[in-house]
Amino acid sequence: MHTTTTRSAAMRLTAPAAVVGTLAAALTATPAAAEEIRASIAASHAPSMRSLSGGGPGLHASSHAAVRPTVAAPAEYTIRPGDTVSSIAARHGVTTTDLLSWNGLGWRSVIFPGQTLRLSPASAPSAPPTSPAAPAPAAVHTVVPGDTVFAIAKRYGTTVSAIMTSNGLGGSAMITPGQTLRVAAAPAAAPVSAVAPTAPPAAAPASHIVAAGDTLFGIARKHGTSVSALLQANGMGEGSIIYPGQTLRLSVPAPAPAAAGQRSAALDATQTAHAAHIVRIGRELGVPDRGIAIALATAMVESSMRNLDHGDRDSLGLFQQRPSQGWGTPEQAMDADRSIRAFYGGAANPNGGTTRGLLDIPDWQNMPFTDAAQAVQVSAYPDRYGMWEQQANQWLTALR
Repeated sequence: MHTTTTRSAAMRLTAPAAVVGTLAAALTATPAAAEEIRASIAASHAPSMRSLSGGGPGLHASSHAAVRPTVAAPAEYTIRPGDTVSSIAARHGVTTTDLLSWNGLGWRSVIFPGQTLRLSPASAPSAPPTSPAAPAPAAVHTVVPGDTVFAIAKRYGTTVSAIMTSNGLGGSAMITPGQTLRVAAAPAAAPVSAVAPTAPPAAAPASHIVAAGDTLFGIARKHGTSVSALLQANGMGEGSIIYPGQTLRLSVPAPAPAAAGQRSAALDATQTAHAAHIVRIGRELGVPDRGIAIALATAMVESSMRNLDHGDRDSLGLFQQRPSQGWGTPEQAMDADRSIRAFYGGAANPNGGTTRGLLDIPDWQNMPFTDAAQAVQVSAYPDRYGMWEQQANQWLTALR
């Protein structure tokens, strides 16, 4: 009888031994582990304890393992001193090529501390299933100074990889002003309620007014362009100084498609300075816009808008004026200010009545563009001036 009682007591003590052991482990484990064990007890062993009195399944029939939560990978990374694109890619388990593509960078792009890089491709928000729509028509974008593949993709609502694939750009994503790119038009927006119209996106500013403390680098970064693009857009060199109150163009206006027989060109800093000089003197003399455009086109034909110290026979300067034909001494022909005034002529003609400028040609305003220029220049190739008419008017608009 004593033996039976002892055996029964032993059975009562050993039956929940697993539970007791688990509780003991929870008391001695680290806080994090103990929490997992307590959760495991609450979720798995409580039903088994009920089964001891109710005759249900055994103690170990529904045990479960604790699962740690998964830590989400970061979507962006802020560059620190000493970082490189390849080291960032390796640290986050992506390829260098993908990292460059996701951020609109090329193999020669420069990164800097504080810059934020995307660590995965941009994902579009999921939309409810709709009936198949016709594919969006393709668009053509003409690259202007300061453009990047990333900025173009964002503007048209597409991706960097799609533009690179459509245009065979390869891994470098290098683009140049004047280059045309095929891009898909932005997908049609989901229908919205008529009572909640969306405001149109704000247009990007065309210029920036310099404030105290501004630098070219800071202005370029603020407006998503480059220092070289700013210098080109404003006809400045690398040593140029900016000052508070100065207005800077943020990009060179994209030239309109040339009409049949028309020519176009992007002016460098030296050419832009001469073009601005021609416009300034024209305004000073009260020359109508058409006369200034004729002067711009003539200078482009004669000297490519440069103050040349050589030319056909004794021709010199912006307008290739010939001292032997009464246009002044060689030094005077090389004086850009004087040669511009001589081309315009009129009452302020520095050559007096020796030469005829544009304002000295009777009824020049009603003559065809190329004929008016030819009346001054008397060129062996009279048809060339009219080929620059459209471009000359664009330069005049940009340099007002």
